[in-house]
Parts: sequence; structure tokens; C-alpha cells
Amino acid sequence: MALVQHLGTGRRKRAVARVFLRPGDGKITVNGRTFEHYFPSDTARAIVKQPLLATETADKFDILINTAGGGPTGQAGAAKLGIARALLDFNIELRGKLKELGFLTRDARQHERKKYGQKGARKRFQFSKR
Repeated sequence: MALVQHLGTGRRKRAVARVFLRPGDGKITVNGRTFEHYFPSDTARAIVKQPLLATETADKFDILINTAGGGPTGQAGAAKLGIARALLDFNIELRGKLKELGFLTRDARQHERKKYGQKGARKRFQFSKR
């Protein structure tokens, strides 16, 4: 028997998340760890679960997330977009609800690189006139 799964890829800042939705009872695994262990903050967990709660599919799928790059917030945002895209792969009729809530929009704001001769991307070293 073939494994039925739905794939979605999400990106946010420097983070990339590959999301696999498989029929199950709502267990979420991130990079081989439990969801609560990987995302200790309630905020990040809430961000990841938003598309599932909006479409009322939280207990229909086991979710496997492979994420790399960025930090916890970026990875949570990438996972959110990946889950939303995977839900579309599962059922295209969910598109209206997901689009209305803004879960299918890629946040285009990117990390700006540090410039030479400066402390960061925008911040400069203190200027001394004399």
C-alpha cells in the first residue's frame, strides 16, 4: 500500500520548512523531535497551528516538518506557510479560507546583509568629527 501524504514548502526570512501531512491523529514532529520540545515558546506553537485550527483539520493529520535555517520565529512562519500549502494539496476547496486569513502569502521581508565599514546592516560606528 502506498503512503498517502501531502507536501508543502514554506519559507520565511532565512528559514525553509518542508511539511508532510499524513493521515493520523494530530501528532506533530519537527526535525525528529516533538513539537513541544522543538518550539518551547507558546507564540511559535500558535503560529504553526494557525492554518490547522482555521480549517479544523488539526486532528486529521500527523505532520512531519523538516526545517533548516533562520531562528525559531522564521522557522515557525515557514512551517505555517508549508502547512497551508500542504492543506491545499489535500483539498483545494480550503483555498478561500486560507487566502482570506493570509496564510498563503509569502512574507517577502528578508534579512539584510551586514555592510563592510559598518557595525551591521544599517547601524554605523560612532562618528568622530575631531
